[in-house]
Amino acid sequence: MNWQVKYALANFAKEGRSRAEHLGGEVIRIVTEDRPDVVAAITAAANVDEATAVDYRNSVEGLDFLCGYRAECVWEGEAIRFLEENRVGWGSFGTLGSAVLDGNANSAQHKVYKFSDRLLRQYGPVVTVDREFDRIHRVTLRNGEELRIGMIADYEPTADQVRTLWDRFGPVDIIWNINPNGTPQPEANEAGRELGCEVMLWNELRERLARE
Repeated sequence: MNWQVKYALANFAKEGRSRAEHLGGEVIRIVTEDRPDVVAAITAAANVDEATAVDYRNSVEGLDFLCGYRAECVWEGEAIRFLEENRVGWGSFGTLGSAVLDGNANSAQHKVYKFSDRLLRQYGPVVTVDREFDRIHRVTLRNGEELRIGMIADYEPTADQVRTLWDRFGPVDIIWNINPNGTPQPEANEAGRELGCEVMLWNELRERLARE
């Protein structure tokens, strides 16, 4: 049994409200009273691209949820679109744990980025959203301007986190600190200026997107 499956089973056993069993390979079934059973694949991949998502969808019968167990797991936009179009939930182990209790594993998406993704899509000045990665969105505004926005969920983003996001995902116009209680460190703002992007919270971003 793979290490990530062992940890997943152990965590469900510890949590106590759901019972999980190993179905083989990287696949488990989670049973929760008064909720639909969930078939989930627990992957150790550090990066989930479309080919990976398609392989899991086609090889696991009745797949409800694809779980990236590593904390650093990155989901590419094409993989996200494929999974959502095929009614397969996706995200972290924390996302899976919440989804089985909510009974919506098939439609769940990574809980870290779910709210901010929805905010962008529902905000009036934003006309289109192209999700390139779980944390990178390219938006087109009503005034025709196009912006590439990266998200950092930490409480106090550091200069190193700003530079790491830039190096990993390429240049962005804005880095959005999506933690509602967060405040970027002054060094993070300075790192953004050096790279050529702005680091901001939602209130500032909302005003920036509404600018005519």
